[in-house]
Amino acid sequence: MPHAAHLFTHSLTVRLRIENRTGMFARIVAAIARAGGDMGGVDLVSAHGQYKVRDLTINARDEAHAERILERVRRVRGVEVLHVSDRVFLLHLGGKIHLGNKIPISTRDAFSMAYLPGVARVCSAIAADREKVYALTIKHNSVAVVSDGSAIAGLGDVGPEGALPALEGKAMLFKEFAGIDAYPISLRTRDTEEIIRTVSFLSTGFGGINLEGISAPRCFEIEERLERDLEIPVFHDNQHATSIVVLAACLNALKVVRRTLRQSRIVVVGAGVAGVAVTKMLLAAGARNIVVCDRGGIINKTRMPELSEIKRWLARNTNADNRGGNLLDATNRADLLISVSSPGGVPARTLSRMGKDAIVMALATPEPEIAPEIAARYATVVATSRSDYPNQISNVLAFPGVFRGALRVRSREINEPMKLAAARAIAECIPARELSAEYIVPSIFNPDVPRRIADAVEAAAYQTNAAKRHGPTAGGDHSPSS
Repeated sequence: MPHAAHLFTHSLTVRLRIENRTGMFARIVAAIARAGGDMGGVDLVSAHGQYKVRDLTINARDEAHAERILERVRRVRGVEVLHVSDRVFLLHLGGKIHLGNKIPISTRDAFSMAYLPGVARVCSAIAADREKVYALTIKHNSVAVVSDGSAIAGLGDVGPEGALPALEGKAMLFKEFAGIDAYPISLRTRDTEEIIRTVSFLSTGFGGINLEGISAPRCFEIEERLERDLEIPVFHDNQHATSIVVLAACLNALKVVRRTLRQSRIVVVGAGVAGVAVTKMLLAAGARNIVVCDRGGIINKTRMPELSEIKRWLARNTNADNRGGNLLDATNRADLLISVSSPGGVPARTLSRMGKDAIVMALATPEPEIAPEIAARYATVVATSRSDYPNQISNVLAFPGVFRGALRVRSREINEPMKLAAARAIAECIPARELSAEYIVPSIFNPDVPRRIADAVEAAAYQTNAAKRHGPTAGGDHSPSS
């Protein structure tokens, strides 16, 4: 399986003052190479007789590796490190998103129409007919990205302030891939009732709610209650976007190995937010033989007294033979393993027991449960959440198109048929002739993906009577304001 030799996650811009002598730059490059760094761009800032000032972009694996590279550079005689900037932090300076006006307020006439006295007529029109709020305000194309910071993907509990950069990033992706205006809202409370009340109160200005990074089991009740109480779609991304993309990947991987979902013996590792959602989605799509494992081993009816409410649901709806044992027992002759647990959580010996043409999806972040190179020794198809390996399972493939379709028809919910339609749309973005063991999900930059998902979700919304807007049918206008 081809892959990058190293995953460079730290990118630095280093300003150097360099003695103006022949061969100096070559020495610097050699020092970076000896430390295992990756050179990027080089810019000349200034030249002053005896010295030149240059900015170098250097890529490193992590913070410790970056420091080792800098130490090597500092040892080069005639070189002074003037300043070091982390390019990721530079990108986040001042935040990553901003609001902008659709029209300039440059004349008294524009002012009087956008604000008083003109706006009073629009307010009165909406007060008389609440449905006009969709046509006359930002509500029709707005999503609130809401978190309490308790379970941010790959990080865990970072608090409400720590969650904001991730929520801003999610808002950027909504805009970039689906033209949706999304707003980061980080709540300083972990109380289930307070979160439900707060989101309910602020929902007036939004066409949909994207819940993000809320820990289990609270996330299940919060989503369920908000779905019941609000007239707009509520979507917990950690659950549903993950399960949609996983199902899409499964459908295509199974085509590669010439099996069906119904025929497959499936093991899900991890019974948290994502594990439960993936299991429910697989069952809805037709899977029949699923075993779920948590830290205590295979979830079965015998363990009922010790299980949480959601795990009791898993015990009742999976593992029809009531098998017991550990992960090693679960993977015996299994066809498909999907792990949404923690880095290093799947030992190689568990894969050695799997059946012929096995499929392994190790989706923990930032590092998978088992190294893809090792998994490839036992499995025909391997997928991870990493971008430097084939078959990256990323939520970005799902949520922009799902919300685009739901907003377009003013759906009151994002129901199971809409999610299944989204998964199938993602899978179908890869023509059958192009499917391979290393190409089971499309690129996140494929512009067809959100468009095809939106069409499929829109059609499913009409078919299930979730749509409130009767306008263009699936395949119609794709503009954000349609």
